[in-house]
Amino acid sequence: MSYPFECGDETLWDAGYHSGQLYASFVQGASEFLEVPSGLTPTREGGCEVDPAALQDFTARLYRLYSSTNSDVLRGLTQGLLVTSLVLMERVGGAIALRPEHEAHLREQMTAFAHSMA
Repeated sequence: MSYPFECGDETLWDAGYHSGQLYASFVQGASEFLEVPSGLTPTREGGCEVDPAALQDFTARLYRLYSSTNSDVLRGLTQGLLVTSLVLMERVGGAIALRPEHEAHLREQMTAFAHSMA
């Protein structure tokens, strides 16, 4: 059983059921914490419809949190969510500017995640 993330007729990520549900739950919690819409809307079929503009805003806010903290715990908590969101955002044609000190590491993580999210 899968948990697809779709934008219109395009499947951006056909996640495994548990991976997809957990990601969507994490996004919902972070969205509430950041006080910004996530760009993910649950579907009746079991998955999420992706709003590209809202996902980009959410991901930019999440990255601001990630890049502005000196807390290893906060950075660790946000990293997996951020990388997954960056991959989805790129798949809908979005992009955000990454600071030079984070870019190589995050891009490496994105490549690894994107391979698993194929």
